[in-house]
Amino acid sequence: MWGIYLFLIALLVLLTILPKIQHSHWIFRVPEFGKIQITYAVLITFILGLLIAEPQHLWYSQGLLLLLFVHHGVTLIKYTPLYPVKKHQQKHQSSEKLHFISANVYQFNKEYNRFIQLIEKYQPEVFLTMESNGDWENAMKVLEKDYPFHHKVTLENTYGMHFYSKLEIKSAQTHYFVADDIPSIEVHLKTKDGFSFVFFGVHPPPPSPTEEETSKERDGDLLSAAKRIKDIKEPVIVVGDFNNVAWSKSSILFRKTSHLIDPRIGHSFVSTFHAKYRLLRFPIDLMFHSEDIFIKELKTLENFGSDHLPVYCEFFIDHHNDEQEDQVEEANSEEKAEAEEMIQEGKEEDGERDAIVTEG
Repeated sequence: MWGIYLFLIALLVLLTILPKIQHSHWIFRVPEFGKIQITYAVLITFILGLLIAEPQHLWYSQGLLLLLFVHHGVTLIKYTPLYPVKKHQQKHQSSEKLHFISANVYQFNKEYNRFIQLIEKYQPEVFLTMESNGDWENAMKVLEKDYPFHHKVTLENTYGMHFYSKLEIKSAQTHYFVADDIPSIEVHLKTKDGFSFVFFGVHPPPPSPTEEETSKERDGDLLSAAKRIKDIKEPVIVVGDFNNVAWSKSSILFRKTSHLIDPRIGHSFVSTFHAKYRLLRFPIDLMFHSEDIFIKELKTLENFGSDHLPVYCEFFIDHHNDEQEDQVEEANSEEKAEAEEMIQEGKEEDGERDAIVTEG
């Protein structure tokens, strides 16, 4: 028991230290995803220590576990209702309530009808799919009678992206910030009650042993999007499979560079991946918004066969409400220089994706 206890402590210390090392290799970046699970493991290991007949130096190791728990807890508490944020009220100058669904459908998922039924059930004004290829595009054609406006980027490399809307699309464009096979979309919309806003969809590649060796393309793509978003004068929502967590350095740089707000702060994690394994579920499908977008509800919906749970959001637009201004943080000169360096590294990185992928 004592040997297992010491091994767990060593492992937890290692998983805590690795993300602190600012190296782009996946070995250093992947442990960031599991901060929630690591914190639970620290607590369980501490309880295990209480059950051990007291050997010499036990309380030193228990004290170390307490330090680890506090270290992770200081970050994670920001993404719970325990963290105080200013509550806002919807005022008469605001838009009607709007809704979107964002879903990484998993390209090899063939349960098209389950996703179509999900859209028909919740009837969002707009929805975004990622990993949607030609087969998914054909399957979703039945929704076009209700969603006459769309912007489609059909790819067979697991980075396809489709946007459907009941609202009028004023303009739409596809960006390829760091690689010609990794799209982001920018869609300018107008609501039925006359409010304009921009919907930005992103899906950069993850650092992992099975995909990209480093986080360079992911971080470069996200920070390139952030620079573009900062120059948009209309209300903005950014949604997608970020393959990142909100507390990582690159996510914080994204938020500060784009001048956007993270709606998870003071509310909940909204964990989405992996859909089938609750205990190994990470909050990597993120959302950020400008200060004149107000979130009423942000949550996951039921699984439709993908490895990601879909994200559902209810929001409204209010140009006259300044209650969220103090939540906007801006990058300082050092952070701006770091973001530029990450963008350049992302453009120089040579991703190892095939033009057409196959299952397995």
